Amino acid sequence: MIRLVFGLLLIAAPVWAEPAFVNRAGALPAAQVYDGEWEHYVGGGVAIFDCDNDARPDLFAAGGSNPAALFRNTTPAPGADIAFERAEFPAMTGVTGAYPLDVDADGLLDLMVLRVGPNVLLRGLGACRFADATAEWGLEPGDHWTTAFAATWEPGNNWPSFAVGNYVDLKDPTGPFEACDANQLHRGGAGRFEPPLPITPGFCALSMLISDWKRTGSPELRISNDRQYYVRSGYEQMFTLRPLREYGEAEGWPKVRLWGMGIASRDITGDGLPEVMLTSMADQLLQINTGGGVMKDAPYGIGTYATTPYTGDDGRPSTGWHAEFGDIDNDGRDDLFIAKGNVNQMPSNAIHDPNNLLMQQADGTFVEKGDVAGVGTVERSRGAGLVDLNADGRLDIVVINRRAPMEIWQNATKPTGNWAAIDLRQPGPNARAVGAWVELRSGGQVRTQEITVGGGHASGHATPVHFGLGTATQAELRVIWPDGATSAWVPLPTGRVVAAMRDGDALRLE
Repeated sequence: MIRLVFGLLLIAAPVWAEPAFVNRAGALPAAQVYDGEWEHYVGGGVAIFDCDNDARPDLFAAGGSNPAALFRNTTPAPGADIAFERAEFPAMTGVTGAYPLDVDADGLLDLMVLRVGPNVLLRGLGACRFADATAEWGLEPGDHWTTAFAATWEPGNNWPSFAVGNYVDLKDPTGPFEACDANQLHRGGAGRFEPPLPITPGFCALSMLISDWKRTGSPELRISNDRQYYVRSGYEQMFTLRPLREYGEAEGWPKVRLWGMGIASRDITGDGLPEVMLTSMADQLLQINTGGGVMKDAPYGIGTYATTPYTGDDGRPSTGWHAEFGDIDNDGRDDLFIAKGNVNQMPSNAIHDPNNLLMQQADGTFVEKGDVAGVGTVERSRGAGLVDLNADGRLDIVVINRRAPMEIWQNATKPTGNWAAIDLRQPGPNARAVGAWVELRSGGQVRTQEITVGGGHASGHATPVHFGLGTATQAELRVIWPDGATSAWVPLPTGRVVAAMRDGDALRLE
């Protein structure tokens, strides 16, 4: 009987097309390459955000020893071939990555730029112009090898709090092994940042994420660390923010040790609790959130471990960097992209290591489609992003490569399901509602996404929240605001980006 019912469900289910992408790297006016010696073996991120308010996401790409570059999206119409032009930007080298956010709530996105050397906080001026506001806003720039970042608005603060993650201490003469630098928490004060607090111990952070992963209303800081340099003493970390305190094993936080490179977070089980994907050398570790502060390793058969290359004959372990969830074919199930690539020429790991495009199936397992889609390139990839670059409702892919040109992949999958995207705002501080939970109800199911700043590998974006809807043509939207207030469910238009503004505790859709 079970087999019969399952078979009937398969017959009734729509047949989705295989994912397909078109190489649009030629749309860039010049090749952008993340380069450099040892200090740029890691890093290599991209910030994806609309810097000129034309509803087209623009790209700020790290360059390492090469200058960073800002590319303005000039795609002429929805669904058209993706196009970019070079935007003016001050010459800046040593950039490892960047994250966009609206620090001062003026409606213009600012940019936190991570560097080998002093970090830079750029204030957005509109029209893709920026001014250095590091000193004006009181942010201590440091002089570290910065490789990770996360931000949130703590209760009662008008200014965000920044967690800044640093890698190996370049000034430590005993290094590089067991010479990991300390991290910092920069709390927001009254229109300025307070002097930083040390986040210790530091174990060579390569990704940070502030998330209310337990759904208690208290976001916490997760740090993924690189065993390559902490070697023996380190582990994956979790900190409360108030007070700033590290979780211990007695509180149920096990000492997981990884060559940690990236963090991705998304509720993929439908219970409202976010799962976490951790990239590493060899296994890519998906942790299932079971509630109550307990994360359990996903079973191997789920298909996300991606331990070795799926093309070629190199059976050595893969090296994962940026991971990101997103619904590639809009079938209502989140898929997973992982940027892969050898650190440099590590003989213990695969040299030709294709990027993963893991498509989620109806039973919750994931199947590799990077080769079918054409995005399984074998450069030394680092940062990346999933974003709709040409307003056709399909997520495109941006990839930064070490010592190889940046990649732009236009999603050409046909047919795909219906979709909806929400551009969320609220008045006052934290204008982009960082820390909010966006809930979409459709077809008898509720899907949830958290608004965060951080995660990935040196790469972040501030773009509309995208949901695939499958065959559904109707949906409802609800938002749990950062202060815990909850809006009522409201009908959500589909097939377009909807501006959603907080009005009291309610939602006003435009």
